[in-house]
Amino acid sequence: MRKLYVAFIALFAAATLRAQDPLFSQFYAAPLQLNPAFAGSAFAPRLGVNYRHQWPGFDNAYRTYSAYYEQSLDRLNSGIGFLLEGDNAGSGIYKTTRFSAIYAYQLNISDDLALKLGVEAGVHQTALNWDKLTFPDQIDDLNGVINPSAEVRPDNTNKAELDISSGLLLMGRKYWMGGALKHLNTPNETFLLINQNLGRGLPLRYTLHGGGLIELEPGNKLRPASFISPNFLFATQGPYRQLNLGAYAGVGAIFGGAWFRHTFSNSDAVILLAGFRQGIVKFGVSYDITVSGLAGRTGGAYEVSLGIALDQDERLKNRKKQSNINDCLRMFQ
Repeated sequence: MRKLYVAFIALFAAATLRAQDPLFSQFYAAPLQLNPAFAGSAFAPRLGVNYRHQWPGFDNAYRTYSAYYEQSLDRLNSGIGFLLEGDNAGSGIYKTTRFSAIYAYQLNISDDLALKLGVEAGVHQTALNWDKLTFPDQIDDLNGVINPSAEVRPDNTNKAELDISSGLLLMGRKYWMGGALKHLNTPNETFLLINQNLGRGLPLRYTLHGGGLIELEPGNKLRPASFISPNFLFATQGPYRQLNLGAYAGVGAIFGGAWFRHTFSNSDAVILLAGFRQGIVKFGVSYDITVSGLAGRTGGAYEVSLGIALDQDERLKNRKKQSNINDCLRMFQ
């Protein structure tokens, strides 16, 4: 029954195209997925990977991953980045893959304030594994799934569309705030060309996020700075809305955090994070504790993030010491 339930979820998503983008609980460990304006916001080139395993209690229903690279172009007041995202729903029944290139321009308003504008363009690919689906007419009351289905297979179960996004980011010494619009051209994911699907595309995703940095103890060559960073994320896409509120803190090489996620229709999850920073490497593990009506059934969600900031060059270290604008983003490095 679990497999059948997941199959119907995937088929419904393919037919109605009112899907919701996956968002990582460790959203600031996936900066380009959150907002393209983050490209080039670090002091040095950085790369990272993220993996999310959501609701393992439903036969591994959802798995999401991403990988990114970004760097600044100082002489052009710009940054560039590349982002690869993948989402696997229903144990491979419905897969989404995105690859995009990102450009961001930084306008320095003052020594302590900058505005960044980011644009993103890429390919949004969706694939439906029709052979993994189970339909009601295949089910025999006594013997289970034994009958062939009369459902008509779509002509095309693999689609690729252009996907365009943009974002803004305001950075101060100890705070930041940004917003992003994903899927500006609403790429069409439709497989079943029935009347109610014609003309529909992936809904726009509106994102607003921000936070601040409270430094408790300056860092040195032997240990990173200690800090507390309260932050938030609000996202809406079609009928779906969510708000994440919490804080992130680091003491020496160890960091942790806690957030509460509310989806407006119900309280969704409490998110707990732990990890460490050492040299150019930053590693984090988080777990979503489900507090909605699905508590005890889904198995929650696990996430792992790995970030590498290539800031060992002396020139980059000196620029890092002299910069005021990017103080608030040091927690990413």
